[in-house]
Amino acid sequence: MPSMPAPPLPTAITAVRHGQSTANAAFAHAHATGALTVPITERDADLPLTDLGRAQAADLGARLADDPPHLVYCSPYRRARDTLEIALAALTEHGAPAPERTRVDERLRDRETGAWEMLTEAALRRKYPEDIARREHVGRYYFRPPCGENLPDVQLRVRSVLTEALADAAGRHLLIVAHDAVVLMLRMILDPLDEAGLLRLLDQHGAVGNATVNRWDLDQAADPPRLRLT
Repeated sequence: MPSMPAPPLPTAITAVRHGQSTANAAFAHAHATGALTVPITERDADLPLTDLGRAQAADLGARLADDPPHLVYCSPYRRARDTLEIALAALTEHGAPAPERTRVDERLRDRETGAWEMLTEAALRRKYPEDIARREHVGRYYFRPPCGENLPDVQLRVRSVLTEALADAAGRHLLIVAHDAVVLMLRMILDPLDEAGLLRLLDQHGAVGNATVNRWDLDQAADPPRLRLT
């Protein structure tokens, strides 16, 4: 019996982390100084972009204008939605067409940190020494903060939305605007990577930078055709 043909895939997937948020800037300062607190009062879902983050989003739009996306999936968090809005405005200013459709999907939200939300590393080590020791034993991939998510939890929901998005964007360019954990899980799924491969990636390159672009192009010569990181 002949094998079933592979389902059609997008021509490309571009995955982007949001521009710098106020929390990104505050936590970078806290990490450098060892501060126990950060001056953040918003919920994680409501964090706005900094001026730098807005400039990063505009630069992103200019980059996307060379090969504009047809379909967009975006996190519901404000920093991702604002990044997308600014990027699309810049894209059209550069003469490129707007996407055919944008979908905001809850499954693309950032990793939930539970009781650790908005706590600096110095504060965590003071308040949760037993959990810090457990994190060091379990490892960065499988460790789950109290009432929060680990990376496999994020991967499950990213796999769920990706199944729909791949079919939705078949034959077209798909843009995903989300968070560092989501982009990392896309790397695990599409490249693919195992736990050791992900940890090597993090050790070599660190976290996904704000407004950085990861792109996969469809390799039609592969059997079956597949998306490859470019």
